[in-house]
Amino acid sequence: MNSPYTEDNKPEYLLLFRGNDWDQGLSPEQIQQIMSQWMAWFERLGKEGTLRAGQPLMDEGMVIEGKGGQVVSDGPFPESKETIGGYFLLRVDTYEEALAAARQCPALEHGLRIEIRPVAAMCGVERRRRDLVAGATA
Repeated sequence: MNSPYTEDNKPEYLLLFRGNDWDQGLSPEQIQQIMSQWMAWFERLGKEGTLRAGQPLMDEGMVIEGKGGQVVSDGPFPESKETIGGYFLLRVDTYEEALAAARQCPALEHGLRIEIRPVAAMCGVERRRRDLVAGATA
């Protein structure tokens, strides 16, 4: 996969941590050990200059959709395996480096899933609009 580049020409990747129930069945001591490993991983990525940002997300929130955002529902749903529990924003040279960093997450072996997404210089809708305009003037 080619590296995407942001406006300042440096590639970034978002790691989305999916699932809030990876700790089910673990003892408090096991959870503490994993969380200590997680913080060490977070701090190491920061010291290496790889980590640009990272935060856990609260379980509550809302989902809006429809014209004018008229449809509002509670969400995300914390019981869902697809719930995003947090993120890291990495600045690395390649997708493979982002993948290698993600594979170091200590919660993976307990069922956490990580989605890796390249950060784009512009949203896909704007890119398609520009392509349409360029095609119309060609």
